[in-house]
Amino acid sequence: MRPDIDRAERRRAHRTDWMALLSGVVFVTAGIIFISEPSVSPLVMLTILVSGLGFAGLVAVLVKSVRR
Repeated sequence: MRPDIDRAERRRAHRTDWMALLSGVVFVTAGIIFISEPSVSPLVMLTILVSGLGFAGLVAVLVKSVRR
């Protein structure tokens, strides 16, 4: 890292994108469940995905409001 970057800039440059992280976890988990248990109804999987994405969005909004 360049020595002329102060601590505040370094900390700001590496914040976690919670929406992307949690959305990825939701999709990977849903894929694993769908592959390992093919008898699960697609409607159930859709409900889980939409609920998970809603939760990820809620966490992202809360984290953004706390950071300000």
